[in-house]
Amino acid sequence: MPFLFLVLLTCRAAFADTVLVLGDSLSAGYRMAANAAWPALLNAKWQPKTDVINASISGDTSQQGLARLPELLKQHQPRWVLVELGGNDGLRGFPPQQTEATLRAILKDIEAANAKPLLMQIRLPANYGRRYNASFSAIYPKLASEFNIPLLPFFMEEVYLKPQWMQDDGIHPNRDAQPFIADWMATRLAPLVNHDS
Repeated sequence: MPFLFLVLLTCRAAFADTVLVLGDSLSAGYRMAANAAWPALLNAKWQPKTDVINASISGDTSQQGLARLPELLKQHQPRWVLVELGGNDGLRGFPPQQTEATLRAILKDIEAANAKPLLMQIRLPANYGRRYNASFSAIYPKLASEFNIPLLPFFMEEVYLKPQWMQDDGIHPNRDAQPFIADWMATRLAPLVNHDS
């Protein structure tokens, strides 16, 4: 029996690819059960071929994501890492150059672990000012070009259009939005991870 269990685990490791989601509250499932967040729904949708592991933590800045990354890479040995970070940097008014440098370090660490980075564009609310917003938004296409990696659109731009999908803070998607986000992300991630959704 233990031998059979070991064989099953080995087979699963051989056939299941892993996508690690390194994000903040937009992916962590802020104020909801972890299994209701879009990465968990996507994981269920893609079983048994692809595992989606949600390593997102609400409130994380890019620096905090960078600090957690080495252990996550070692533990999960993902084939792909989706980076959904930077929003909290922007909301706290961090210099865009600082966020860019940290995200660059994250992408380098992912590549050094022989994983493939995928970067998500992050945008800030308009009230942060045109100049700051422009500098912040420009980080993501610049890094995607520099590393020659895919830049995924910001899913919140679709969610914002439906007030019934937003929590009362006006920043975070609610539970009702999660199935839409999971499907939306599946459509965009499937070609990148060579997986049919």
